Amino acid sequence: MGSVSADELNLWSRYISTICGIQLDSSKGYLIETRLAPLLPDTGSSSFADLYNKAKADPTNRIRRKIIDAITTQETSFFRDTSPFELIRHKILPDLIDKRSKTSANGRVIPVRIWSAACSTGQEVYSISIAVKEVLVDLSRYDVRILGTDISDKAVAHASYGHYSKLEMERGMALDKAAKHFVPEGQTWKIRDEIRAMATFRTMNLLEPFALPGKFDIILCRNVAIYFSEQDKIRLFKSIARVMASDGYLIIGSTESITGLCQEFEAKRYLRAVFYQLRNEG
Repeated sequence: MGSVSADELNLWSRYISTICGIQLDSSKGYLIETRLAPLLPDTGSSSFADLYNKAKADPTNRIRRKIIDAITTQETSFFRDTSPFELIRHKILPDLIDKRSKTSANGRVIPVRIWSAACSTGQEVYSISIAVKEVLVDLSRYDVRILGTDISDKAVAHASYGHYSKLEMERGMALDKAAKHFVPEGQTWKIRDEIRAMATFRTMNLLEPFALPGKFDIILCRNVAIYFSEQDKIRLFKSIARVMASDGYLIIGSTESITGLCQEFEAKRYLRAVFYQLRNEG
């Protein structure tokens, strides 16, 4: 198999940045070697250079999708970094429902639109769904739709399937919540239909033009822009601003900040959590 040369690393770094925004510096040759090595026999490639050439020449983009699946980090868990979900439960959802109730005709179902912009294998989406269910209780009074998107076809397929192993469940899912919102099925746990019905999933590259259904009341874009260049971060958050409701809420990763990066947003704080809203120019 051999190792990635400096010239090959430069080629791969530019290619990976182009297809998914991830920046790989000169110290990340091992990532190419370890994550893409299984694709060499899978694609009949004799070397990393051969794999690169085949990916560039593939008119179906099948190899490109396999590379994205291999290189993207699918690090996730249920209720990861608990503060965003506490923020949704105790601040964002109550405020949002209060505002929507005042502008909605009596008896009309209140719409709530949520987007998990880098949902990985779905744990974030289902954590949001469970938090929504716990706050709203009677879902018949609301039209809650949660969109989960990820650049990885493989991750989106896993998320859509809605089955999780014991190990995946042990990462963040409390036993009482598991018993209430999941059903044991063979060696896995299946999300209950009531929770699954809120969610839809699709593959999406955040650096390409958005083709989304309407505007969103709550957007979570956590721990993905940390891999992007500053220019790509600005482009991403400007695109997010365009699909967010005028009084919507943006939640990013706990170690991230877009203050000074994207003037469309202003940071707001609730207890120890930070969220962003569109700046009111009036």
